[in-house]
Amino acid sequence: MAHHLNFNEQTKKHSFFSTKEKAWHNLGQVIQDYPTSAEAIKHAGLDYEVEKRKLFTSSLQDMRIEVPNFFSTVRTDNDTVLGVVGKDYQIVQNRDAFSFFDSIVGGDGMLYETAGALGHGERIFITAKLPDYIRVGNDDLIEKYLFLTTSHDGSGSITAAFTPIRIVCANTLNAALRNQTNTVRIRHTSNAKQRLEQAHKVMGISDRLALQLESIFNNWTKVRISDNEVKKLIHSALAPSKEVLKTLQEGRTEDLSTCFINMVDNAYEYAMSDPTQLMNTTKGTVFGAYNAITGYFQNVRSYKDDEAKLASILMGGTGQLRAQTAFDLCTNYAAKGTIVELN
Repeated sequence: MAHHLNFNEQTKKHSFFSTKEKAWHNLGQVIQDYPTSAEAIKHAGLDYEVEKRKLFTSSLQDMRIEVPNFFSTVRTDNDTVLGVVGKDYQIVQNRDAFSFFDSIVGGDGMLYETAGALGHGERIFITAKLPDYIRVGNDDLIEKYLFLTTSHDGSGSITAAFTPIRIVCANTLNAALRNQTNTVRIRHTSNAKQRLEQAHKVMGISDRLALQLESIFNNWTKVRISDNEVKKLIHSALAPSKEVLKTLQEGRTEDLSTCFINMVDNAYEYAMSDPTQLMNTTKGTVFGAYNAITGYFQNVRSYKDDEAKLASILMGGTGQLRAQTAFDLCTNYAAKGTIVELN
C-alpha cells in the first residue's frame, strides 16, 4: 500500500478527506466546502477513540501474566492494537487534535483542507488554512497553513507547525527566523490548559513569522542574482556535508556523486525554466533562488510514497532542512551580495 492511508474495514472507506482537491491516489473523500471540525473528523474517518489496555504474556504453563508498567493502545471501534506505551503515557484523542486548531481562532475562521490517518490509525495529520495571505509583489500570494500530526503508538508528541505555501506552485516555504521556530511539540498529556496555551503560542508564531516573511520576501524580489550565482547557491544549499562543500570550493566536481550532481541540475533546471519561476517576483531574484530549492523538493524530486514526501517537507526531513539552509544562504546574499559559507 504505497499511500499508507488507513482503510476502514467497517465503513469500506479510506481515512482521508481533501477539500476541493483530489485526495491521495484518488482515495478518500473529496468535498467542495470547508467543513467544521466536527464534520472534518467524520470525513477523515478519525471519529474513533483510543484507550490503554493491560498487556499480558504467556507463561510456560500457558498462564496469563500481566506485563507491569506497559500498556497497549487500542482503537475502540475495531480493537486494533496501535502500539505499546508506558504507564505515564496519556492518550490525546483525535477530537482533541481538532480542538487544538479551533482554540487558536476561537472556532471561527479555521479552514480545514485535509485530514487523515496512516497505517492502522496510529498516526493522524491535519492541515488547515488561516485567513489572509502573505503578499509578495502585486500578484504572488502565499497562503498561511497550520499542520498538525500526532500518534497513538507512543512514537512521538503532538507536532504543530506554521507552513507558508506559495499558491502558484504549491511550494512549502519553510523558514525559522531569529532563533524562533515554526514548530511546537506537546507531550501527550490530558492537561487541556497546556494544549490551549501551546495552541495560542503557535498562532503567535505564525503571525510573527508571516509579517517577517512578507517583508523579507518582498526585499528578496528586489535583489538581483546571476544565473551562475543561483547555481552556486543551489550547490551550497543541497550539499549534504562540509566535505562536499569543500570539494565544490576546490573545483573537484569529478569527485562529486552522480546523485548529487543530478539533484543540483534538476533544481537549477526548475529555477531556469519552470513557468512558476518566470514571474516578475522570481526570475533572476533571490526570491526565485529560494523558490528553486523549495520547489525542487515539493514539485520535482521523486519520493517512494506520499508519507515519505510529507516527512521530508514538513516533519524535519531533508527537504525541510535544505529549505532552512537555503533561507539562511539567501538572507546572507541579500545582505552582503555574496554566497557566504554557513557554519
